[in-house]
Amino acid sequence: MFDAIVVGARCAGAPTAMLLARAGHRVLLLDKGAFGSDTLSTHLIHQPGVAALARWGLLDAVRATGCPPLDRVSYEVADIRLEGCARGVEGQRAAYAPRRRVLDPVLVEAAVAAGVEYREKCVVTGLLHDTSGRVVGVEGRHDGRPFSERARLVVGADGMRSTVADLAKAPFTLEDERLTCAYYAYYTDVPASLELYESTGSWVAAVATNDDATLVLAYFPQARFDEIRSDACSAYREQVRTTAPTLYERIAGREPVERLRGTGDQRNFFRRAAGPGWALVGDSGHHKDSITARGITDAFQQAESLAKHAGPRLGGDPAALDTALDAYAEERDAALTPGYEATLGVARLEPHEQRLSLLRAVRQDPELTSIYFDTVAGIGTASALYTPKLLALL
Repeated sequence: MFDAIVVGARCAGAPTAMLLARAGHRVLLLDKGAFGSDTLSTHLIHQPGVAALARWGLLDAVRATGCPPLDRVSYEVADIRLEGCARGVEGQRAAYAPRRRVLDPVLVEAAVAAGVEYREKCVVTGLLHDTSGRVVGVEGRHDGRPFSERARLVVGADGMRSTVADLAKAPFTLEDERLTCAYYAYYTDVPASLELYESTGSWVAAVATNDDATLVLAYFPQARFDEIRSDACSAYREQVRTTAPTLYERIAGREPVERLRGTGDQRNFFRRAAGPGWALVGDSGHHKDSITARGITDAFQQAESLAKHAGPRLGGDPAALDTALDAYAEERDAALTPGYEATLGVARLEPHEQRLSLLRAVRQDPELTSIYFDTVAGIGTASALYTPKLLALL
């Protein structure tokens, strides 16, 4: 009998398992993939997520992989260019964008070091219930052999297409249409920190990552997905050329070091975060367009929130645990709704004149620029920009 079973061992599940184990609980961590495998991802960990890594004692391990700090941001839209750095959080001003085949093992190893039992190549096919309907465990196949395990809490951290969420019949509480499709590739010898380029119908980003590589992403309206996918390589390069010509000059004539990856399945939703004996963290319970790259940072935040609320109640009365899970759900929705709304605004790929006027004022002052980059990182909301200094410039 485990205190918690966490399904999914990536950037939501592994930290959740680790934090619960560090609190003294017996935790089983399951993943359908193999240790160290890659996955579709934008990689970026904004400063609140970096601060979480520091709190957990894992930031040095991420730095030791050779992942460079992203301590300079540039953003170009229309006639505007902003360049600077966020003010940061808890002393962390730099972001990082580690490859997932690097980051996820750091997180799993930390969970195992905390006492978590980790099993890879496990496919969960069902949830176990008691006579009241409460979730009390999972069943599935491990390396092709059937298994079942029981726990006081089952946590679904198994991604946007979560099996646990479906099996728990977690309802969608908010859904919005898909807004973009995205493609990305990696290039070497293309110096960059974090670069963002925006125009009507387009968004391009360049992000330095491991192995002296730069991740170059291109976003298109979802309505163009069928057209783009018919010749994704040509569309991708053309989008970079027209939206970020100086970046295009750096990649022109170079071949990416890995194949072009992409997706048109960028869902926007909230699902109910918890129920009797179960909870969802990361993309399983909430997903938004990757254009603002909030997913990893949000996953870390949810892991800490669930551990804070549910951890002290795992060994006690189930009703007390349910109350704690309700508190987690309420906190999750309150924390993530502003970023969700902001992300959908960006993902519409329609820079409007009101925002451009704001950015023209912001670029006149380094302090305002830093506050703006705080909002990009999710440290604060846009309202923080409206200082007396900004109001005097508008």
